[in-house]
Amino acid sequence: MKKLSGAEIFIESLKQEQVELVFGYPGGAVLPIFEEFRKSKIKFVMPYHEQVAVHAAGGYARSTGKAGVCLATSGPGGTNLVTGLATAHMDSIPIVAFTGQVPMSAIGTDAFQEADIRGITAPITKHNYLVKDVNDLAKTIKEAFYIAQTGRPGPVLIDMPKDILVQEAEFNYPDKVYLPGYNPTNKGHNLQIKKAADAINNAKTPIIYAGGGVINSGGSEELRELANKTGIPVATTMMGLGSFDSTSELSLGMLGLHGTTQANNAIHNADLIIAVGSRFDNRVTGKIDKFAPNAKIIHIDIDPAEIGKRLVIDIPIVGDVKNVLEVLNKKVAKNEHPEWMQKIDQWRDLNLKKEYTPKKNKLTHRQVIEEIYNVSPKNTIITAEVGQHQMWASHYYKYTEARSFISSGGLGTMGFGFPAAIGAQLGNPDKKVIAIAGDGSFMMNMQDMATIAKQNLPVNIVVFNNKQLGMIRQLQEVYQDKNYFSTCLRKDVSCPPDCSAGGENCPQEMIPDFVKLAESFVNFEAIRIEKVEDIKPAIEEAINSPKPYLLDFIMEEEETMFPMVVDGDSLDEMLLHKEEIK
Repeated sequence: MKKLSGAEIFIESLKQEQVELVFGYPGGAVLPIFEEFRKSKIKFVMPYHEQVAVHAAGGYARSTGKAGVCLATSGPGGTNLVTGLATAHMDSIPIVAFTGQVPMSAIGTDAFQEADIRGITAPITKHNYLVKDVNDLAKTIKEAFYIAQTGRPGPVLIDMPKDILVQEAEFNYPDKVYLPGYNPTNKGHNLQIKKAADAINNAKTPIIYAGGGVINSGGSEELRELANKTGIPVATTMMGLGSFDSTSELSLGMLGLHGTTQANNAIHNADLIIAVGSRFDNRVTGKIDKFAPNAKIIHIDIDPAEIGKRLVIDIPIVGDVKNVLEVLNKKVAKNEHPEWMQKIDQWRDLNLKKEYTPKKNKLTHRQVIEEIYNVSPKNTIITAEVGQHQMWASHYYKYTEARSFISSGGLGTMGFGFPAAIGAQLGNPDKKVIAIAGDGSFMMNMQDMATIAKQNLPVNIVVFNNKQLGMIRQLQEVYQDKNYFSTCLRKDVSCPPDCSAGGENCPQEMIPDFVKLAESFVNFEAIRIEKVEDIKPAIEEAINSPKPYLLDFIMEEEETMFPMVVDGDSLDEMLLHKEEIK
């Protein structure tokens, strides 16, 4: 059998895994791989920062359900992947990341561009490897893809010394993976499922609390069947948006720190919580000892470490969400809860009771988000950066399909949403992709408008330009007695020392001018929108354009995202309006 170099084995292994797309950046330690990429039909996309490569791989994975793949060189190339790997790890996203490394003989000598990427990424990957023998490379790649995509998904990293890439070995790609210590539980325990069904059938005020695990498992249809059969309303985490049809009467929207009034009040007053593919993180529960004081809890999750981690669980079920729900749906009785739904509708009305009126005749986030929903195709993929705009996008766009909303949940990574749109568009060329960003988040990776231009991707970028780090400003408003500092993105040396963000004399020049910046990239179109009547025409023009398009919306600077649960309060103690801020 003909021997192949490590670099050739790398490419052949990707072919075996049916990888069609790799994001990455070249460097000295991985040059042998790039020589093989040149000969390969695998599409290679080079962004302008390794962090964008791993975030784009994450967007590809979240939108397609396949493992995202990225490649970086040694040293700073690998360390630039860290934020993206941590983002994927927190949200259980399958990514296989490859890094180059200095030759085996130089490891540990502080060689040029050497970094212990295995040690650095151990806490933020599901598993990682250092390949020490070219004969192990194919087997390692097989294991990495298997680990990343099975059980609770997550990122896996393979570090490859440069000499391994040029050494030769016979190529034998394994048919199966043998990992004795890794055996995820896919099927739930039948007795536990029966107990859950009995509890569901007897509950008076039940609620389903669905997270990203529903989407990861492909269990959205089973979740919808459970809710519709039992008449139980569904609240989702931000990561679970799209797992349940947001237009359904049973949909309560998102719960938690910025959850809807109906979701937060319902879970606080429930007698039964069916937690599905979610982990009771602190952004959902609020103060833990005040969370759902009268509820019995069913928790379905593939990761046993998550069950009972923060709360006592009455009926734990370890298993793949899709598999467990398939069995559970056969055991629950058809039911309705009219009195419970009537009470929920009263809470729902509170969410719409008072509209925010902008002080300076500028645009509000809700106006723009709702118009995007009205105008965009129904299979549109929305990616969001992190901040106030992310919460508004979670509330006011209606997600009817799984994998239609992509954002950084657990880590809250600014700079993720825009690169994720690149990966989502490349993975879904037949769908419209809209990246929603605050001006602060967008500036973290906006250089990769160049990648969109090079690839001629028809991504729409919606910038909510309020001259602020809006969410930080809001936290300073609520917790720091309105002592604003380092949140105004327009403040310059001419501003008075005691300037409060968004003051009347705030400098108005654009820093940067996003429209001019976008137009500096080939194939890009851009427009600034300042009037309500211009919102819809601008969005329609962008959506119908075959080119990349940036929409720069000039927003009200002082708008605050409500509802909001203050630290130490329970979910039913929400702030709903500015007047309630003490």
